[in-house]
Amino acid sequence: MNGRVALVTGGGSGIGAAVVELLSARGATVVAADIRPAAGVEPLDVSDEVAVDALVARIVAEHGHLDLAANVAGVPGAYAEVAASTTDAWRRTLSVNLDGAYYCVRAELRAMLAAGDADAAGDAAGGAVGRSIVNVASSAARMGVPGLVAYSASKHGVLGLTRTAALEVARKGIRVNAVCPGTVRTPMLAGFVGGDEEALEAMGRRAPIGRLGEPAEIAEAVVWLLSDAASFVTGAVLDPDGGVTAIG
Repeated sequence: MNGRVALVTGGGSGIGAAVVELLSARGATVVAADIRPAAGVEPLDVSDEVAVDALVARIVAEHGHLDLAANVAGVPGAYAEVAASTTDAWRRTLSVNLDGAYYCVRAELRAMLAAGDADAAGDAAGGAVGRSIVNVASSAARMGVPGLVAYSASKHGVLGLTRTAALEVARKGIRVNAVCPGTVRTPMLAGFVGGDEEALEAMGRRAPIGRLGEPAEIAEAVVWLLSDAASFVTGAVLDPDGGVTAIG
């Protein structure tokens, strides 16, 4: 990935940080962005479309182009059944998980399309492989999850966004795919269960594979989709979920 410029949202911890590490190890220039300030991480609230547009514009201004993007930022939302849920909680979750993904994909596609038609022509001729976006959804995008209506709905929406965008730019040298992780040992998941290690392990045991996933395992799927190795893959959804969605 030498010479490629990548943006990773949610890049300050968990899956996003693992994606940043792997992309960097493979030679990409990586801009990590996260809501939480940290060394080497750009501050970004993905629910703020102006901030998203500004960061993408700055990446292009400083690096000349944007080739790869992994949209990982997300929140779990509040636990509540539909009848007991609140409008505020619903809107907050969707503003990050779905609106945020939309703002990011829109800005990234605009930057990639503005690079011109040269990449698309080269790709069609079997030459240079075009640019790539991966949205990180969740196994909750594949099923209903009692008590997590906003989270599940938002992640279902990310798949619709992914497939639609993929079709729109398929002949323009840009690929758009999604990854649906299962339960992964991340700070977000740990926070959701209040740091209860036994609860985390119990969640892992529910998966057919019998354990939690690790951020590095999900990063491998994301980076493969971003890479030239997946040059014929677009509009696809990978499920590194320990077999959860295979249950039916």
